[in-house]
Amino acid sequence: MTNILFFLTDQHRKDTLGAYGNATVRTPNLDALAADGTTFDRFYTPTAICTPARASLLTGAAPFRHKLLANYERNVGYQEELSEGQFTFSEDLAEAGYHLGLVGKWHVGTHRTAGDLGFDGPHLPGWHNPVDHADYLAYLEENDLPPYRISDEVRGTFPNGAPGNLLAARLHQPLEATFEYFLAERAIDLLRTYARDHRTSGRPFFLATHFFGPHLPYILPSEYLDMYDADDVELPLSVAETFAGKPPVQGNYSAHWTFDTLGDETSRKLIAAYWGYVTLVDSQVGRILDAARELGVYDDAAVFFSADHGEFTGAHRLHDKGPAMYEDIYTIPGIVKLPGGVPGQRSDRLAHLIDLTATILDVAGRDPARAVDGVPVTPLVRGEETPWREDLVAEFHGHHFPHPQRMLVTERWKLVVNPESVNELYDLVRDPDELQNRYTHPETAAVRAELLGRLYRQLRERGDNFYHWMTSMYPVGEKDYDTSLSMFEGAHRP
Repeated sequence: MTNILFFLTDQHRKDTLGAYGNATVRTPNLDALAADGTTFDRFYTPTAICTPARASLLTGAAPFRHKLLANYERNVGYQEELSEGQFTFSEDLAEAGYHLGLVGKWHVGTHRTAGDLGFDGPHLPGWHNPVDHADYLAYLEENDLPPYRISDEVRGTFPNGAPGNLLAARLHQPLEATFEYFLAERAIDLLRTYARDHRTSGRPFFLATHFFGPHLPYILPSEYLDMYDADDVELPLSVAETFAGKPPVQGNYSAHWTFDTLGDETSRKLIAAYWGYVTLVDSQVGRILDAARELGVYDDAAVFFSADHGEFTGAHRLHDKGPAMYEDIYTIPGIVKLPGGVPGQRSDRLAHLIDLTATILDVAGRDPARAVDGVPVTPLVRGEETPWREDLVAEFHGHHFPHPQRMLVTERWKLVVNPESVNELYDLVRDPDELQNRYTHPETAAVRAELLGRLYRQLRERGDNFYHWMTSMYPVGEKDYDTSLSMFEGAHRP
């Protein structure tokens, strides 16, 4: 059975990594990992919000299936805990004899913790660095490190005139006092314990480190807050967004995130700060990987790096994430190193976070089919020819308020169905910034109809009842069932 190291970040744009073509942001450790494994260029989250995405990774099930549909801090009436009996890969690996460790962000349910599902490690609740946590405070005291203190806060102005959400701030602590450094310390402690037991008993381990960053607010020591010059930052082309022909909720979210009250200079500074946060996280991933090499467990281990979802950082005049299924928040980093894999390989296959669940089970010698909505990427990483999906489905259910969406993406096209608003269709080849909604364009009628039919059929096959809306609204083909669910059709008709 293979040892597994898993790294998950929060709200991480893939285009901030050198492995994904960024020549400015320094990510040497993740780039080195990519050189040892496979980098997936078309890697997606099943939903661009923390709790549902993390629950999907844990269970191998799409959000509509596991039913954790929103973050509890902004819950809009959805379920807040996984159902009893819900499959999780951790319980399956525990049955196989694995040590299980999880250090960092949990954010899956409100009652059961990572420990309740078999993981070692401190319980760290919440959506952002819990800097008041007793374990962290003890770490600062033990190492004679200064307490958490911030200044130079960056905020916009809400539509009601109140100060907006905190977006960035200066942290008056050295690197060794940051929560990211603390997480790496705790992960290395567990890694040493697991590696020692692996040497003596052969018992395998799974160790996950879940960083809370680079999620906003970007609260960083000066070394990282000022690492990149804002004058060198180019704003994303999609700041030209007008929201014309788009769902109105996107403009509402732009106002909520105060983009137009910030100004270009501040927006550049925020992106530069975000880049600094990415480099900070990379440095701590590097410390853990270096420890794995020193302990002799890196070369034969399976190593994964990904994120729960992306981040707008000003793209489409938005910050954070929300009810807008753009590539900025739905594409995520996907780097996989497996024993026997091809080093330095790139893949353009459509893959997603739940595929990693299936892959974890596969390399652990368990049944990957238990990740019902994922497929192991093992053959792709090992350079084998294998049949693969030609499209990929994602979903969204709400944040702040209910807002159901479904998305189908192919090599070239993206379709988004918004029941309460206008649908969206983007040509990702000719319009990679997704500025032009082509859904109503006459020349895309055939593509639109094909994608609507493909999405409809996939939702039906999955058992995602969203398809009922599509049954009456779109040309999705012949029906082979009672569309009214009334029992007055078919054999009951006189």
